[in-house]
Amino acid sequence: MVEVALSLQFEPLSKLTTAHIGLLWEKYRAHLPGIQEHPPLDPVLENFDPPRPPQVEIAFGNKPPMPRVWFLSEANAELVQVQNDRFIHNWRKAGTDATYPRYEKIRDEFWEEVRTLAQFLDEEKLGELAVNQCEITYVNHIDYGAVPVDPDEVFANWQALQATAFLPTPEDILLRWRFRMPNEIGRLHVMVQPALDSNRQRIWTMNLMARGRPLGKGIDGAFGFFDVGREWIVHGFTDLTSQLMHRHWGRRDAETS
Repeated sequence: MVEVALSLQFEPLSKLTTAHIGLLWEKYRAHLPGIQEHPPLDPVLENFDPPRPPQVEIAFGNKPPMPRVWFLSEANAELVQVQNDRFIHNWRKAGTDATYPRYEKIRDEFWEEVRTLAQFLDEEKLGELAVNQCEITYVNHIDYGAVPVDPDEVFANWQALQATAFLPTPEDILLRWRFRMPNEIGRLHVMVQPALDSNRQRIWTMNLMARGRPLGKGIDGAFGFFDVGREWIVHGFTDLTSQLMHRHWGRRDAETS
């Protein structure tokens, strides 16, 4: 496990400005003293309607887009991302000796951070969080040096070409799956692709992201989706990786993801 992210997307806070984000930083600055600016993320909603042709939209306005601001811990292992329609908590593995703190701890920390944000919005009369989408993401690195190189020995739902096929064994693979969650509450998105680690060694990254609507009103409903999404990620990771890899990692790793 190299990264976990919990994200809330909500209706835009039209009164929020970069000056307010500076004030908000003071609420988190004791444990997140670093700060960076990044381009904003576009809003994304899971849609189950039939596909439609792409639409071209032209927006007019005098107000420049607000940046996405990161509040970072000293070791850059934890960060909070803020923009006018998004609030995200990331845990990232910083160093080879770093230990994954478990989902429950990350969830509890994010709960407190969201509560702090909601109180700030109320104090400054900036509106309320009207959450319309939730995301939970797990990123895993699979080291070529520790596993068989052949992807069909690693991923349960990938089949190598037969020896009689014209094409040779592929140089690399990129796998993508989408799974509908019950009652159209959201989807599980899974992507596997080749990459290089910090030592320039070849690895696979396996990104599992559950995204969908809150399971009820308020922040409780949003965190209810996180819990269901995490369950889908854990079982999805197990279903999509091979029994050989489960034995290599130890079954507990596959179960707890």
